[in-house]
Amino acid sequence: MAAEWRPRGEDTGSVRDNEVRTAFPRGPAPDPRPGGQAGRDRHYEADFFVTRIVIIGGGPGGYEAALVGAQLGAEVTVVDCDGLGGASVLTDCVPSKTLIATAEVMTTFDSSYEELGILVADDTPPEEQSARVVGVDLGKVNRRVKRLALAQSHDITASVTRAGARVMRGRGRLAGPQGIDGTRDVIVTAADGTEEMLTCEAVLIATGGSPRELPDAQPDGERILNWTQVYDLDELPEELIVVGSGVTGAEFAGAYQALGSKVTLVSSRDRVLPGEDPDAAAVLEDVFRRRGMNVMARSRAESAKRVGDRVEVTLSDGRVISGSHCLMAVGAIPNTANMGLEESGVRLKESGHIWTDKVSRTSAPGVYAAGDVTGIFALASVAAMQGRIAMYHFLGDAVAPLNLKTVSSNVFTDPEIATVGYTQADVDAGKIDARVVKLPLLRNPRAKMQGIRDGFVKIFCRPGTGIIVGGCVVAPRASELIHPISIAVDNNLTVEQIANAFTVYPSLSGSIAEVARQLHTRKKAGEA
Repeated sequence: MAAEWRPRGEDTGSVRDNEVRTAFPRGPAPDPRPGGQAGRDRHYEADFFVTRIVIIGGGPGGYEAALVGAQLGAEVTVVDCDGLGGASVLTDCVPSKTLIATAEVMTTFDSSYEELGILVADDTPPEEQSARVVGVDLGKVNRRVKRLALAQSHDITASVTRAGARVMRGRGRLAGPQGIDGTRDVIVTAADGTEEMLTCEAVLIATGGSPRELPDAQPDGERILNWTQVYDLDELPEELIVVGSGVTGAEFAGAYQALGSKVTLVSSRDRVLPGEDPDAAAVLEDVFRRRGMNVMARSRAESAKRVGDRVEVTLSDGRVISGSHCLMAVGAIPNTANMGLEESGVRLKESGHIWTDKVSRTSAPGVYAAGDVTGIFALASVAAMQGRIAMYHFLGDAVAPLNLKTVSSNVFTDPEIATVGYTQADVDAGKIDARVVKLPLLRNPRAKMQGIRDGFVKIFCRPGTGIIVGGCVVAPRASELIHPISIAVDNNLTVEQIANAFTVYPSLSGSIAEVARQLHTRKKAGEA
């Protein structure tokens, strides 16, 4: 029997769900598929209900949410101004890792070809000459970077549209508070200035972030660059100054050094990667220095300016560094300005990030947020999970709150640094009682065969139970090696279970099992 249709906004009853009042039209009870009782404020189309969702931003948080929403039967519109995939695909994660892939091949060859017995017959420099065996065409590398980024964006767009979602090109903003019928309006401004109003039951904000800029170090796209502009270079910087020693700065510094630039890394902290495992950061900084990088610790940049074809960076202590190019990697700011957020009841943090709970809700009913705009881990995987959680929650599907202690992350330097769960800092600060074992890769037979000297495997486990609560891997392809430890953390596996699992011999993963065996000791007297 067809559903009874009534005009939207005619309030005949309401339910309370998570402190949000919503109204249903008169007629038969809403079909719980999809969304159950969270099928709030649906409008009727023939004999079924459709929930309208607008997603502002097409990065990992946005497009993954669109796929889930469409799969669960919602009418989804994605509003995006640059191309699906967002900064992660177009200017950040995918391009940088593509660039790093070239650098990685060069580093691996440079550091091990002689030891592995590889003979380079042509253009091999004399022994007394300190020249490189291989070089790079940066223009060709960057053209490949851009081509792959666009291809990935097109693939994502095809997946989203194939799933049934609508993609609109433009900038979206909230039009004000929630309506009395529980709906919200989103204004979309196209590139030509025309506007369109979208009405929906839920909004997801996934607008990401942008490079932070210093007032006296404004990028010009030629000599002073941010990380979105480096892919326009046709020639390799002869002398590159990288300001900022966080993940972005360390990755680009290592990559350009491998490609052949003379790199100076300016760090305001006492070490590279201050937010990472201290043992891992020490290994990487040692590798950087050994390969010829000038790492300047406890040096804060105040300004950067062009002087002819050079760039001069002035430090807070008055010192001046000169180079051919300068890359500013001093963090990111959230894209939350001019979106009508606070006027619509969305609470912002002092940093400008959107406050969210563990199921991606903001302080405004019917408004969710995901990704870098929330200020939680700036990882594509976390953004995607936040977006999926938001859709599952709003549409009434089973959902588990975001658990940051199961998130695995990776720094794509050479060697890579991968972590999951509790960290060394957590243990040192007394946040968790854990036993720790660290095993250098130098002892691993496969590492010896491949000429790998730097790196280690470290695992944290609870005393007594042996449950694995965290880990850190420093190695080539650490992003792959961390996965078994991530599974252990996510599933509360013990060191005994990891130790008893077969590993291939010889393999780098064998070191994970060996660390687990060393942690699998008899309980000491008094332990639970």
